[in-house]
Amino acid sequence: MKGMVFTSFLEMVENKFSLGVVDHIIESSDLPSGGSYTSVGTYDHHEMIQLIVQLSQRTSIPVTDLIITFGEYLFTQLIELHPQFLQENSTVFSFLKKVDSYIHVEVRKLYPGAELPAFEYDTSVAGTLIMTYRSSRPFADLAEGLINGCIQYYGEPITMVRENLEEGTAARFILTSADVK
Repeated sequence: MKGMVFTSFLEMVENKFSLGVVDHIIESSDLPSGGSYTSVGTYDHHEMIQLIVQLSQRTSIPVTDLIITFGEYLFTQLIELHPQFLQENSTVFSFLKKVDSYIHVEVRKLYPGAELPAFEYDTSVAGTLIMTYRSSRPFADLAEGLINGCIQYYGEPITMVRENLEEGTAARFILTSADVK
């Protein structure tokens, strides 16, 4: 997992909780990296899981809620770092349909070796986008948060229903626009 994800997570924890909480979750985890991350480094995703579990224990907020909230936060960070991803997309659906074919291609250019999830798309129903997420890592909650962040950014009246296909590594997200008549 790219270090940028780790540095963004720790930044979110500091902003929403405190630097003391950041120190606590790092010290309470068994991290091969020692909790020292650079944005261009690559780290084992199990370190992220440990940090989130420690944060959950410290705050009594469920792990799932923390990961979804982090996904929403991460979306804002990614857009600040890479605003070009939004320039050609004026709607949630147009943006999300390009995650695999454009955004992930560009991410791989910026971060060679990045192991990214894959999405399949179904647009056969008017006003509905079905995204099927698959990953080798258990971060469907993170994908949900990123999608929520996208919906919040564009401010469109879209509802999302999630169906878990495999424990954390595959999920179907059914997005429906309220604007379709």
